[in-house]
Amino acid sequence: MPHIFNQKNVSFQLRQSPIPEFSWHTSPKLAEIVKSKHLQFDIRSLDPGKYSYPYHFHRNAEEIFVILFGKATLRTPDEYVELSEGDIVFFEMGPQGAHQLYNHTQEPCKFLDIRTNIGLDVCEYPDSGKINILPFKEIYKKADRVDYYKGEDKVSKKWGNKVEKSKK
Repeated sequence: MPHIFNQKNVSFQLRQSPIPEFSWHTSPKLAEIVKSKHLQFDIRSLDPGKYSYPYHFHRNAEEIFVILFGKATLRTPDEYVELSEGDIVFFEMGPQGAHQLYNHTQEPCKFLDIRTNIGLDVCEYPDSGKINILPFKEIYKKADRVDYYKGEDKVSKKWGNKVEKSKK
């Protein structure tokens, strides 16, 4: 059954971070309402002088913004560009898909945020050197990265005499 979302049936909730510059209004999780299996989508409204999420990219999700009303400046790895009503922007997976919005105008900017959801995602934040394991929201510093075999050098002690028993 099709689901139609519009101004009459979509409400917005303010999402205010501890850092005042990051603030937006968002719809309820529309994908949950329709029980979508592979898409996540929300309508967001960015107030004047506010930034969307911190500058980031996804390792396992593609994302699309559709500007419904107003204007905003988009930051990408290569440029800053003004978006306006009717613009559609695709963000690929990986560092080249990094993005962030800033509302440089005096009017709200409403946009549809659509992204794929195929299980786990890793979101990276180049400005702060963090990684976020989604959907769990486990956030770590990328600088803490270690070698794959770190701490694995005493594997035989962890097995103890079980190896000898299995040989018999």
